Amino acid sequence: REAQADFGTADFYENGKLHHEAKYLVLSFPYSNGGYLQLNYGENMECLLEGLVAIFEYIGGVPTEIWFDNTRTIVTDIIKGGGRNLTERFQRVAEHYRFRPVFMNPDSGWEKGNVENKVGYLRRNELVPIPEFEDLAVKNTELLSACDLDMEREHYDDAQGRFISEIFKKDKAALLPLPATPFNTSLYTTARTDKYGKFTLDKGKHRYSASPAYSEDVVQLELTSSEVIVMDSSLHEIVRHRRLYGDERESMDWIPYLKYIARKPRSLRNSGIYDMMPQSMQLYMDACESSERGKILKVLAE
Repeated sequence: REAQADFGTADFYENGKLHHEAKYLVLSFPYSNGGYLQLNYGENMECLLEGLVAIFEYIGGVPTEIWFDNTRTIVTDIIKGGGRNLTERFQRVAEHYRFRPVFMNPDSGWEKGNVENKVGYLRRNELVPIPEFEDLAVKNTELLSACDLDMEREHYDDAQGRFISEIFKKDKAALLPLPATPFNTSLYTTARTDKYGKFTLDKGKHRYSASPAYSEDVVQLELTSSEVIVMDSSLHEIVRHRRLYGDERESMDWIPYLKYIARKPRSLRNSGIYDMMPQSMQLYMDACESSERGKILKVLAE
């Protein structure tokens, strides 16, 4: 049974923080005109895969065929004759869940008009006014239920006047069974830190701290749509960050730095922490003996 996938753009507040022009994934079913959405911070591979897998798990199966745009997240090249070279991770997901990806001709979004319409419909009905909530994962669970409720209305073009929910039962009956093990949608990669124990992602746009103990070193990373988990070579967690998007520049966790510098208090002035202290505190730390400075930093870390 065919489904169509696309992203839309919407604002939302999470814990009072505005996410402007964030993204939401829509998976629609043209036969029944049913559809589901999942809010995301962006449109990267982790957002796409987490959204798809969440919908698959919720409806209890996988469409046999899903139509996509030629987004760079999925397609690396359009080759002669109409074929596509796919990114390795997306290819593995398609094979794991056994759906066949179908791609539109370039600049031909109308070919998957059902999802184009559903993107606008769900935005107007589920994301206006601007949603405000405390936790995105909880909100996404609520949105799946809201989409079920939305199907309790007549199909716009059914001669029998049936509800979308009734027709959607045939879509569900044609789904492929879920695999025994869900696909791990995280990206595992590495990064090299600078002399301050920091590293960048997204072509240098977003900067994260690791620890001064790992300055000019290689750290292991696990990336989800919402988190950047930094680990050492033995995969022990060093620190965990909220993933940055858009114009956000840096995520800094000072705790590993405070703990490290408390053991080496003479390095305080070169750590970056010193420059962030109020001037009165800088003057106080300058007046302290090295041993006293170490005790103060240890208290701050605790």
